[in-house]
Amino acid sequence: MENPIVRIILDNEEKIDIELYPNIAPKSVENFLKLVEEKYFDGVCFHRVIENFMIQTGGYYLDGNKLIDKEERETIKGEFKANGFVNNLKHTPGVISMARTSDMNSGSTQFFICSASTPHLDGQYAAFGKTVDDESLDSVLRVSKAPTVNVGAGLTDFPYPPISIKSIRRIK
Repeated sequence: MENPIVRIILDNEEKIDIELYPNIAPKSVENFLKLVEEKYFDGVCFHRVIENFMIQTGGYYLDGNKLIDKEERETIKGEFKANGFVNNLKHTPGVISMARTSDMNSGSTQFFICSASTPHLDGQYAAFGKTVDDESLDSVLRVSKAPTVNVGAGLTDFPYPPISIKSIRRIK
């Protein structure tokens, strides 16, 4: 069975194609694809962008100039070594992974894509896919270099002007 591929289309029409690995993190992939099918991510904005680290999204959208929390969803068990799972996918540029709080089983809708090698995340976060081509990785790197501002509420690395996801769709 072939791995699913999703296409993220940003508000500037740039594309990020990501191959998902259900053999590495089945629950993370299942959860992500369910949210894609529900069009949950349409309109969400990147809320944490750190050059040479990662870009994070999945939790907020903009209503005019107001940042609004996206409705919460059920959490999933974190599929990574520190939580008792075998997941050898390294956090290298282009790898997508579930964001979480200090609770190892708090992953839900937020995810991040690495813009650099981040070995300190290996075994601590559920990596579940990777960009499929240079064009997709280049888009991730461009987002990671966006200027950021502190918008309060703990969001100190918010890209400005904002960067949103137009859509995420399964293409394979």
